Amino acid sequence: MKAKQVSSFKRFWLTLIFLTVAVVTAACGQSQQTSVADGKLKVTTTIGMIFDVVKQVGGGHVEVTGLMKSGVDPHLYKASQGDVKKLEQAQIIFYNGLHLEGKMVEIFEKMAEEKPTVAVSRNIPETELRGWEGGEASHDPHIWFNVKHWMSAAEVIRDELSKADPAHAADYRKNADAYLKQLQELDAYAVQQIASIPEAQRVLVTAHDAFGYFGDRYHIKVTGLQGISTASEYGSKDVTDLREFLVNQKIKAVFVESSVPKKSIEAVIQGAKKQGHEVTIGGELFSDAMGKEGTPEGTYIGMVRHNVDTIVNALK
Repeated sequence: MKAKQVSSFKRFWLTLIFLTVAVVTAACGQSQQTSVADGKLKVTTTIGMIFDVVKQVGGGHVEVTGLMKSGVDPHLYKASQGDVKKLEQAQIIFYNGLHLEGKMVEIFEKMAEEKPTVAVSRNIPETELRGWEGGEASHDPHIWFNVKHWMSAAEVIRDELSKADPAHAADYRKNADAYLKQLQELDAYAVQQIASIPEAQRVLVTAHDAFGYFGDRYHIKVTGLQGISTASEYGSKDVTDLREFLVNQKIKAVFVESSVPKKSIEAVIQGAKKQGHEVTIGGELFSDAMGKEGTPEGTYIGMVRHNVDTIVNALK
């Protein structure tokens, strides 16, 4: 074969190899970062309340994965290797913030370098956040107990989904408008129902201090055995102080929580009984986690309505 022919043949194969590598590289890049146009927007959330809002606002355009199921305490939750994989595979991540998912902060910081990693609490004015004395964070993270605050979270989710998937932004806005209307109705329902409890009896005693925003918004006094985070320990003095409060204020009912062991509040009830004051368990409330998926309490709206109805029925 002549030198000129060899040179042309060599250039042909080099060109073919270069084009093959370029195509494979491009294909790999597309498989690692699937565009929204190729399918549903992949979203990963932490607590169930956020999972539910993303489903409501995202509708059929999103594929939502929730890390924390019914009965899971987010204060104590540690991400598994499988959870980290779900976060890595997501195109957008939503979490509560305000140190609710305290053991996952470093993971969120790392993920934020690669993709939108959004705290749904970010637009609530600091002046409307409750303090958290003695905690690692400066604010109470249980914002969903004020429905107005959760409306702000829904708006953050709407805006971020629209930004990540502008082709379906109109649908996200439409879904959000319908959902926000339902939340307005829920807020009005809670105001009306809690107001029906005689003021002297309007005292909510729970296992841990998760209902502060609820108390502020719906005008009911709230006290808990443990602090704002279940990671904080309660001692014999806490039990004694709460027992004395129940006896002196003649509180007739206290409440357990689905994500907090019942033994803590049961110790208080037994202490009051020894002093001749009968206290009953008014029911189970959903605080840091919703009910089981597929039940009314497995949605944010159903959870709040359940809590309101349970409190009213026990205290009225």
